[in-house]
Amino acid sequence: MRLSVNGASYDVTAPAHETLLETLRERLQLTGTKLVCGRGECGACTVLSDGTSVYACLTLTAACDGREITTIEGIRTTGALHPMQAAFIQHDALQCGFCTPGQILAAIALLKEIPNPTEDDVRRGMSGNLCRCGAYPKIIRAVMAAAQAGSAPDA
Repeated sequence: MRLSVNGASYDVTAPAHETLLETLRERLQLTGTKLVCGRGECGACTVLSDGTSVYACLTLTAACDGREITTIEGIRTTGALHPMQAAFIQHDALQCGFCTPGQILAAIALLKEIPNPTEDDVRRGMSGNLCRCGAYPKIIRAVMAAAQAGSAPDA
């Protein structure tokens, strides 16, 4: 099958049961997408499929044929940080950083859907992404700041 990942096209031969997470990490060497629970409970493996957040651990690679997949490696443009990455840094919205790629991609998808969210919208929209370190208040501040700066649909 042909996968489009971060704007590049890949011919991939994968077993029918292989997840997108496995394909990204093991076949394409895109290791920014993290494996944590493998059951869709934590959100660390969140990527964008045609701009919508999905858990790569629950998404079969075969289901991605013809879709545009965006990983954390693909959100930078012209060598600069994506505005959401910059907001996470500015608001210190990470501690260990393991959940950060999934958090950022979920936030980008959220702002694409709700460009001017309330804090409650952000809490609901980000609820599928867990942070073991408990950086939630700072994550919410970073997403709100990115929304106020108008940095929603860039991915």
